[in-house]
Amino acid sequence: MRCPGNLYIDSTRQYNGLEPLEYPFHDRTILVTSCGRICLHRKKINLSTVFAGQMLGLKEVEENIWLVSFMCYDLEYIDLEERTLQPLDNPFCG
Repeated sequence: MRCPGNLYIDSTRQYNGLEPLEYPFHDRTILVTSCGRICLHRKKINLSTVFAGQMLGLKEVEENIWLVSFMCYDLEYIDLEERTLQPLDNPFCG
């Protein structure tokens, strides 16, 4: 029944972050700003600060409709004409 802070031990392994992400099957690779936004065709699109500093893959699936991917996960569609986001099913559930 001790506090977690009293039991914590530093890891012996050094964390160096993710390897550089590449999206060879996508049309574009784009960096998410620190405020969770991307700029695509001069339009600012708010995604999430969860992806701040990360590279995302973008693939145009129809005219002005872009699929957004992170690593091997497809996240959502962006409609540039309507400036809307259509999230896909959560790839981490179920």
